[in-house]
Amino acid sequence: DKMHDDPANWVWGVFYFNKKDKRIFPPKRLSMLGWTVNFANPYSLLAFAGLFILIAIILNFYRGM
Repeated sequence: DKMHDDPANWVWGVFYFNKKDKRIFPPKRLSMLGWTVNFANPYSLLAFAGLFILIAIILNFYRGM
């Protein structure tokens, strides 16, 4: 789509920041590389932080075994 392809919505060409795009995890610039975070969406920041907390909990659990 036009919003996703607009270079103005990519900070340093890497971080997607678009307040008009409501998607939490839009595809990366090269969609075959997976998904990225829309840093302009507050819910995506919560989901991103939650993912890292979950990974930290899992790693801590396995380190304690």
